[in-house]
Amino acid sequence: MIELSNNISEYIRNNFGEEFLKHYFDYFHDEYKPYLRISPFTDSQRLIGQLNRYGIELEAIQNIPNAYRIISGSEFAGKTFEYILGKYYVQSLSSMIPPLVLSPGQDDIVLDLCAAPGSKTTELAELMNNRGTLIANESSLERLKSLVFNIDKMNFVNIGVFHGKGELLSKSFENYFDKILIDAPCSALGIIQKRGEVSNWWDVNKALAMSDLQLRLLISAVKMCKVGGEMVYSTCTLSFEENELVINKILKKYPVELIDVELPVKSIGGFTKCGVDFLNPDVSKTRRILPWEVQSEGFFIAKLRKIDETEKSFMPYKEKRLELVKAISGKIKNYLEVFSGYFGIPMSEFDKYRYLIKNGDIFFVNKDWNSQALESFNRIGIKLGQIDKRGILQLHPLAAQVFEKSITKNIIQLENLAELDNYFSGGTIKKQFDIGGQRVVKYEDYLLGTAVASKDGLKSQFPRAFRTQEIIYPEMKKGGQEFFFNQLEPFYKSMVIYIAAVILGCVFWINLSEPVR
Repeated sequence: MIELSNNISEYIRNNFGEEFLKHYFDYFHDEYKPYLRISPFTDSQRLIGQLNRYGIELEAIQNIPNAYRIISGSEFAGKTFEYILGKYYVQSLSSMIPPLVLSPGQDDIVLDLCAAPGSKTTELAELMNNRGTLIANESSLERLKSLVFNIDKMNFVNIGVFHGKGELLSKSFENYFDKILIDAPCSALGIIQKRGEVSNWWDVNKALAMSDLQLRLLISAVKMCKVGGEMVYSTCTLSFEENELVINKILKKYPVELIDVELPVKSIGGFTKCGVDFLNPDVSKTRRILPWEVQSEGFFIAKLRKIDETEKSFMPYKEKRLELVKAISGKIKNYLEVFSGYFGIPMSEFDKYRYLIKNGDIFFVNKDWNSQALESFNRIGIKLGQIDKRGILQLHPLAAQVFEKSITKNIIQLENLAELDNYFSGGTIKKQFDIGGQRVVKYEDYLLGTAVASKDGLKSQFPRAFRTQEIIYPEMKKGGQEFFFNQLEPFYKSMVIYIAAVILGCVFWINLSEPVR
């Protein structure tokens, strides 16, 4: 077991005192408390009932909509098929607070500057009601994959994904955003309970190195924010160097002011004396969440407003090459009319989005989404489908989930959990079809995605990226043998019973034929 290092213990003792250190030490050795956030687009009461079938018991958190503490069954929370379908997101309670403080609306142009893995990005998208313009930036290509994965899983159509260095992004977006979240990379002292390895490398020099990046990210955000716009700076660490001292430097040099905020969880004001340094008194308007007071993680949160112009550093984009088109555009209309007739989707549903054609793929995004330099984005919206060799657009399984309430034709209902498991594994389900072609697949009330019907059966098109995850079903809790036997086709059930009977008969005959001893 990893122990709390002397570097951390001494830093906390010297800066916060012995009692603070005792609380921190107890927190470090305590059991991690898991939470989840239910999608506001899901029937929460029905979902809670469904999760109870797995043995997952939840407790609602006061003052934070859709937030729940996992009382039991946390080991299953990231494996249910409801989780794979994006009905909820496993996220710490403290991590939910910065997006709530930023409080974006659906008419805002919003930036998540350090977005991966996407917990706060997806929460921002929910707060915006899956509308407006949300840009999620991530500098790490590897972490970008997890960001896209989580956006896809939650089916958001108001997000453009950008891959760039956050500290340089102001050269592309100057005075552009209404609201910006800067959840900066940090030395993680507030989440050490679940990231114990932090204790192996943490020292104050690492914190100082992080603070340099954090300051540059925040400066970039100030330049990108409109005058009158708002920013939330947050970290999941405790050090002065990465929190109050960063904010103090910004207040000295840039036209911003701190805004008083009330958090929906217990918190304390930021420190205005850090070691021997006396800071701007307004730094007390920042908030610190102490992990042992909220049974979650430690966070620092500051909300700022830009009050004047900043110096110009904008670099104009090259001539625009890509464009978002409306549903009535000749470039997309024929494809949508085919979808409308085949799946029964009213054409009016397609008017809610705009479309981007790129290398044979068609993406769609909320019609209010707007940005410059579309070619610079890693991705805009989510994939509607891919144009095949015959010139036919195949509906993407995740797009089918977006249009779930509008699809009325060519729907296949899976009959049991064996078929469901086969679908999620990317297999072929044995069914008879008079006419082949793409189908939309449902199980109970859930639309899962798409599949292709042929003489061989129903071939799953469930995304490969999601097939790597372990998925469990409530009936598995009863025991593996019972689950798999109950899901067998009748013919195979009969064969299992017949073989078992033959084996038992042989054993019985052998016992009878043995001499009595």
